[in-house]
Amino acid sequence: MQFGIFSVGDVTTDPTTGRTPTEHERIKAMVAIALKAEEVGLDVFATGEHHNPPFVPSSPTTMLGYIAARTERLVLSTATTLITTSDPVKIAEDFAMLQHLADGRVDLMMGRGNTGPVYPWFGQDIRQGIPLAIENYALLHRLWREDVVDWEGRFRTPLQGFTSTPRPLDGVPPFVWHGSIRSPEIAEQAAYYGDGFFANNIFWPKEHFMRLINLYRERYAHYGHGTPEQAVVGLGGQAFMRRNSQDAVREFRPYFDNAPVYGHGPSLEEFTEETPLTVGSPQQVIDRTLEFRESFGDYQRQLFLMDHAGLPLKTVLEQLDLLGEEVVPVLRKEFAKDRPAEVPGAPTHASRLAAAQPVSA
Repeated sequence: MQFGIFSVGDVTTDPTTGRTPTEHERIKAMVAIALKAEEVGLDVFATGEHHNPPFVPSSPTTMLGYIAARTERLVLSTATTLITTSDPVKIAEDFAMLQHLADGRVDLMMGRGNTGPVYPWFGQDIRQGIPLAIENYALLHRLWREDVVDWEGRFRTPLQGFTSTPRPLDGVPPFVWHGSIRSPEIAEQAAYYGDGFFANNIFWPKEHFMRLINLYRERYAHYGHGTPEQAVVGLGGQAFMRRNSQDAVREFRPYFDNAPVYGHGPSLEEFTEETPLTVGSPQQVIDRTLEFRESFGDYQRQLFLMDHAGLPLKTVLEQLDLLGEEVVPVLRKEFAKDRPAEVPGAPTHASRLAAAQPVSA
């Protein structure tokens, strides 16, 4: 399994001090968090893509390219690449370039985002969100696998004899996850292509995501990619830790109560009861995360959201120390126990390149 973190890149006022970081400070903080993730032994850093305040990561490949130059083993990913409002040709070329610069340490997560106004900003209609996701990805999939593409669809100008450059590293496109909070059509799309399915798993009860993941696994097998257990699943999660659980709750409560997404809604206690958010000791985070396998089966990637709601950088880096030193080593060991041999590991460039090689007689 791979373990890592993902960031939505929000610029949020710290409710305990009243200070709001500048965009420059927040961007630099995201870089520092990625570097810390590698330092403490995590596998993945993923950034969202947003084009509206209070978020800053409007250009994920720029940020990930900079991080690639300063890291050696960290897998660089997106937590959302907006397949609905970004040109598939530009996605194909940007991520192939990043793949070369990072020596293959790149994958990406397709999504539709959660901001309605972004559609008209980029000349699209939100009512066409699902058809856009399906058509644009179908084109992207071909651009990475065919040297010359002739194509015509509903939402962009036709292509005639078009070659996307650079070509994917070693002829192996970046691995794609399809992320969804609520849409069975996206689970179906991931299954159809044999791609990964990432369930955000931070806002809603587990039963909701169990339905989506079970649908994806069943359809993955239907399309002939393997057994349901061999489907490639990723999960999100949220955690805030202190060695003493009461200290964690006391420190995190003002951030939770004022968070842009769920602040001024359910109580912290209600939210931790109904969703995977865990606020407590490292052992509580371990125990809660291990429960995911009981609900979702063996899976390949676990990402945590830890740098949101105005938490200062110093606090986030302390969280990463706890995650890397006390939580993830135990999770690696426990998740490896009784893991069936036929369940694949997390896809990497090396493993996919090896799988693409012809078998010698």
